[in-house]
Amino acid sequence: MASQWTYAKLEGLGRTRLSENFFMREFLHSEIAQAHGLTNAPENPELAIAAGTQLCEQVLEPIQAAWGKVHIRSGYRSPEVNALGNSAKMNCASNESNRAAHIWDALDASGQMGATACIVIPAWLDQFEKTGDWASLAWWIHHQVPGYYEMVFFKNLCAFNIRWYQGNDGNKTIRSFLPNPDTGDKAALLSRGQVHSYYALMPEAQRCAGAQVMINSILAV
Repeated sequence: MASQWTYAKLEGLGRTRLSENFFMREFLHSEIAQAHGLTNAPENPELAIAAGTQLCEQVLEPIQAAWGKVHIRSGYRSPEVNALGNSAKMNCASNESNRAAHIWDALDASGQMGATACIVIPAWLDQFEKTGDWASLAWWIHHQVPGYYEMVFFKNLCAFNIRWYQGNDGNKTIRSFLPNPDTGDKAALLSRGQVHSYYALMPEAQRCAGAQVMINSILAV
């Protein structure tokens, strides 16, 4: 609850190092909390730190190692902040849906922990703004970052939610609110192991090679 958080405790929480390049503080900012005078801090800090550490080490660090700085749009949400965001239609799913997702310090119905962050990759942004291509980035992450569980792409800045999940059984999801530049539709590219794209017709080696050519060409610019 917010009442447990003094300035000193919040400062200490923010200084918690989750991985080589990420600290807890950058995941606590929330426009919803700021606008409504709420404290966006976990009820169970130990669980939030444990889940956030896995997200950073398994997912965000490999992305940043390849693409440079990862910009955090949204990370942890307290149940209070998330519930307000959901009820006021501020692009937040329900608290039940966000357990082990944006609500890092709540296990899901299966007793699994997880953590989600909404991120922007500045190195990809110019390419996206020129071409509308978000799918190439999604496929690169799919093949190069095995620790992710699901991705959801949004309209602004090619921002996307990416999630680490303790119960990851290899069945992953890629969804988007943007049209697929290859098919023109917004259907899931990958939904629990089933691919919905021309990409399914490509041999595995060709997919990986194509993704590597794509990232090399972008980073060389």
